[in-house]
Amino acid sequence: MKIYTTVPVENPCDGGRLFNHLENIGYDGAFSYETKHDPFLPLVAAAAKTQSLRLGTAIAIAFARNPMNLANIGYDLQVASRGRFVLGLGSQIRPHIRNRYSSVWSKPARRMREMVLAIRAIWDAWEGTTKLAFEGEFYRHTLMTPAFDPGPNPYGPPKIHLAGVQPRMIEVAGEVADGFIAHPFATDKSLREHILPALQRGREKSGRSRSDFEVVCVKLVATGDTQDEIRHNREVVRKQLAFYGSTPAYKPTLDCHGWGDLQPELNAASKQGKWDEMADMISDEILDAIAISGPREAIAPMLVDRLGGLADGVSIENTRNPDERNFVDIVAAFKKLQ
Repeated sequence: MKIYTTVPVENPCDGGRLFNHLENIGYDGAFSYETKHDPFLPLVAAAAKTQSLRLGTAIAIAFARNPMNLANIGYDLQVASRGRFVLGLGSQIRPHIRNRYSSVWSKPARRMREMVLAIRAIWDAWEGTTKLAFEGEFYRHTLMTPAFDPGPNPYGPPKIHLAGVQPRMIEVAGEVADGFIAHPFATDKSLREHILPALQRGREKSGRSRSDFEVVCVKLVATGDTQDEIRHNREVVRKQLAFYGSTPAYKPTLDCHGWGDLQPELNAASKQGKWDEMADMISDEILDAIAISGPREAIAPMLVDRLGGLADGVSIENTRNPDERNFVDIVAAFKKLQ
């Protein structure tokens, strides 16, 4: 397994320094994400200051953009990173797409499938393998004049990874993407019983083998130097899980364990702003099924034990508690176990 992480970048200019630091620590790759800031800008600086670190978005919000826009961004970051870029996309949820981005939400799985196919059609046109003539249900790209055609990418088109929680979106990832990013709310049980079978169904549609596809599992980690630090970081994770669990789209994970009745309770509490009460609703059993916590020396073996044979990569989620001291030793220990 490869080891990755997500990087909380407040200022795009810091991307070079932060990603270079992660490369020196020993990470195989590092990803930006889209919450308060644009996910692509820090990667430009990161590409210039790293040599081997895989770079990507985990994730950029697809439906806030269009295929041509994403094709351009993916092309340029592939060049800037000298072939190390992964375009990671996710759908977000309907209220955000409609009310935060003022964009269209409809048939998300079918729309995501078509978006990936449209991006690839644009790249194929730039590669010179076909004329741009994509006409789908949601997107239409039929115009490409020399003034707007960058030509073949010297490193080839980048990989596309998709994130998803619902079965249909996961199947789409298996069918048309190069990889899948499992949400940090996923558990080992939901990975085995829910995610991997859906990915297999998708791959069967396109006739691809497992070896042609990468599964990256994001794992929340709570660790520290002392028991007090571990307890504190468990509470940070508990609050994050309560936030995730309040979203109806993430109910399948809870259902997988028989905890589905908790989701509407969390959702109702979130609408009342009862964030502290929500955290109290996440039991230790739920926390330990989703996250990994314990002394620093125990984390790497736990990651390998949980995900070995299931995932090709693990991404340590530390965006709520970005103290890199908690992860240097984990990365070193993880490498020794591989």
